[in-house]
Amino acid sequence: MDTAFRSWELDNNVQLVDPTRDALYAFDPEEQKSIQNDKAWKNDPHHFKNVRISAVALLKMVMHARSGGSIEVMGLMQGKISGDTIIVTDAFRLPVEGTETRVNAQDEANEYMVEYLQLCRDQGKLENAVGWYHSHPGYGCWLSGIDVGTQVTQQTFSDPFLAVVIDPDRTISAGKVEIGAFRTYPVNYKPADAESEDGYQTIPLAKIEDFGAHSSRYYSLEVSHYKSTLDTHLLESLWNKYWVQTLSQSPLFTNREYSSKQMLDLSSKIRQASSGIARGGRVPAGSSLGKGMDQQLAKVVKDSSKIAGEEMTGLKAGEVKAQLFNGLGEASKPVAASVAPVFRVEKNEVMIHGINMIHLAFSIRTYLAFTITVVLEVTLKLCIV
Repeated sequence: MDTAFRSWELDNNVQLVDPTRDALYAFDPEEQKSIQNDKAWKNDPHHFKNVRISAVALLKMVMHARSGGSIEVMGLMQGKISGDTIIVTDAFRLPVEGTETRVNAQDEANEYMVEYLQLCRDQGKLENAVGWYHSHPGYGCWLSGIDVGTQVTQQTFSDPFLAVVIDPDRTISAGKVEIGAFRTYPVNYKPADAESEDGYQTIPLAKIEDFGAHSSRYYSLEVSHYKSTLDTHLLESLWNKYWVQTLSQSPLFTNREYSSKQMLDLSSKIRQASSGIARGGRVPAGSSLGKGMDQQLAKVVKDSSKIAGEEMTGLKAGEVKAQLFNGLGEASKPVAASVAPVFRVEKNEVMIHGINMIHLAFSIRTYLAFTITVVLEVTLKLCIV
């Protein structure tokens, strides 16, 4: 149990603040006012390079994002500024109605935000709003065109301000929080390199155009997390309470809808790539068209490898738990009929001739993902040759 908790902290880079100082939690109004007056970020579009988010704020944002399911949710973050770092100490959700592709704050949310911040100040919590967060269920951490417009408006009137994106589906699949922090460039500013700084990440086919159209208008910040000694005790208490539930769940079962969408999206990408190869015929080596096809196939291979890796990891985890815990206490149970029933249901698990059909389905899906990856890698090598 302790090992799993430490592993979660290491995966999400949660660091302990010096208990003798707890400097990250100390808010100095005069210092923050001086930073606001200096406005060092006005002279350097890349002034802010780091974001430090408290463990409590991180949990609040992830739980909020997860509660939205396939619908985007939105909230606000509180904190302060320290040099080139934005420090997030807390977060709260906003009463915003989103869709599966977008989320915008309305008048009700704006009124709620103003009243919430005023009540915080009345209670002695003086941290300012330093950013907003929202979820991208299943399609990665980046800013869409609407997100870029929202962030530009916030940086124009409420700077310094930060945009954070959380993918709750990929968080469940990967076992660590999938999070990204971004700031937009000034309207007339052109970065030195027009390419996206985010590197490659798996984007659904329906979102690729929106992802590429605005990737040069913002940059990402390095994200790390911290906790206080009190946070440590609270997290350990929560872990002691919910570790059984965490251990008993399987990401393959909990996130099965997302996994199925990934497989469907991969099939669309394979179909698109194969259509391009069929139209192009035999392409001379070294040509720009050939390189484009190679890059497209390479991306499809990466997507397939990612899906296969997640499926195999989840399946292996299920096998390990089955070997550890199945059969415990069987010796004390009376022996029933010598032949097991052909069909039965046990704790949401369908058994036929003693075979767990849910595990069998996941095994088949894992095998398909792995086979597709191998075929794509061979195809890519043949195209390069």
